[in-house]
Amino acid sequence: MVMTRYRHLLRQLRHLGRYPTDAEAERVLDAVLALLGTQLTGDERCDLAARLPGRARTVLAAQLPLPRPVTAPAFVESLAHTLGTSLTAARWDASSVLAALTELTDDDGLTDRLLDHLPRGYALLFGRADLVAAA
Repeated sequence: MVMTRYRHLLRQLRHLGRYPTDAEAERVLDAVLALLGTQLTGDERCDLAARLPGRARTVLAAQLPLPRPVTAPAFVESLAHTLGTSLTAARWDASSVLAALTELTDDDGLTDRLLDHLPRGYALLFGRADLVAAA
């Protein structure tokens, strides 16, 4: 069943990101999860890891969290460097993976909790409006 969930995640990612092969979708998934693993701490990190299929969970959990998460533009820049792509392609890749993760894991508002712990700007990468409450 674990491999089935992982394959389902790859299928979702291939569809959302329009990747031609499972290998390409997996390469992007691994890169985004590795980088995301450096950004998350605490209960949100544990809750996300617990909802991921085995291989994806391992990639996320293997990363040491940074003391403070980087900005969304810095996240995209790092991803572009890791994947050897443009900023535009990296933004697409990040958004494709984060949207697929949201579909897979967001049955109790986990994405909102993740966004509460990440700097402003990540909402757009998760496919959500980046709204600020009025003071």
